[in-house]
Amino acid sequence: MTMMTPERFEHLADAYGGDLRRWPETEREAARALAAADLQAAALLHEADGLDALLDAAPCVAASHALRERVIAAAVGAGLGRRRRAGIGVMAWLSGAGWAAAACAGAVFGVVLTGQMTADIRADTVLYQASLSSADDTEVLGG
Repeated sequence: MTMMTPERFEHLADAYGGDLRRWPETEREAARALAAADLQAAALLHEADGLDALLDAAPCVAASHALRERVIAAAVGAGLGRRRRAGIGVMAWLSGAGWAAAACAGAVFGVVLTGQMTADIRADTVLYQASLSSADDTEVLGG
């Protein structure tokens, strides 16, 4: 069983209410233990249970078809119901262009960086060969 802090208990009571059967199964036993040991936690659980009862007693109101139609008509009147042009919008094109530019910049950077590294390696090789004091392959084999 995990240890339940008062802060965690309060957070869970706010989220799941006063009925511990609705709480996550992994938290229930620790919550029961804390509520039994701490009067403040028990009061918090009782308060959440009271709020649950009020919410359960509240009438469930469904919107009528007429209300739904009035809301849709008001939205269309406010310009919220206009259909968009078929195809890709300007923002989509700009977003795609941004991704393409970033990909091209990455490719160019990689080519330039690789070219610079290759040049540095060639220069190091030439300097190394020049510093050799013994005969190399071209002197021995002719060249």
